[in-house]
Amino acid sequence: MTPPLRNWVELSHLIVAGMTTYPGLPAPEVTPHLTREASRQVYAPGTEFAMDRISMIGNTGTYLDSPFHRYADGTDLAGLPLSALADLPTVVVRTKGSRSRAVDVPDLAAPGIDDLTGHAVLLHTGGDEHWGTPEYAIDAPYLTEAGAHWLVEHRAQLVGIDSVNIDDTTGGGQRPAHTVLLAAGIPIVEHLTGLGELPITGARFTAAPPRVAQFGTFPVRTYASVESGAPKP
Repeated sequence: MTPPLRNWVELSHLIVAGMTTYPGLPAPEVTPHLTREASRQVYAPGTEFAMDRISMIGNTGTYLDSPFHRYADGTDLAGLPLSALADLPTVVVRTKGSRSRAVDVPDLAAPGIDDLTGHAVLLHTGGDEHWGTPEYAIDAPYLTEAGAHWLVEHRAQLVGIDSVNIDDTTGGGQRPAHTVLLAAGIPIVEHLTGLGELPITGARFTAAPPRVAQFGTFPVRTYASVESGAPKP
């Protein structure tokens, strides 16, 4: 039997030199290590390469938080198994247009799936519409502490959001969603985009960072596959 064809949906932001991801954090710097012109002196005639350097904080673009980001004894990027990051069945929770910043338990329960074991739960808040503008970080959508506990109790594998932070950043330094989810070993993906292209269920989600030891957060190429012919969101 021929496997069904799948469409691929990009869910990550483009990384470019000088961009702002989170206000106050340094922008990425992209510089050449070896230019194509200089490489002609190194390689055989007609052969040239470009080798470039990038200097950036792990919290750049669309990125994944491992438990080590929050906890000194938590699992780092290198310790996360691929089974927690790749080809995960997906549930999309839509709150875009609700006029509420908070994603809470009633929103999470709306899709009617009680057992989220092995699932990526992606919060489609519409916050990404302001990406690259000052408004992106102002009164941004977030996941409540009660919502984080609900996701742990229902065994979510990974949780993502399309806003500046999964926590409410207007209440000081408290980060309950990070604290609860990462304590349970649930990776977090922030600054997603394109979630409106996914159905509520049926997509398969991937967000796999490099295996960097003793490192908590790193940009990811996040994407989903959706079976061709699946109902439009």
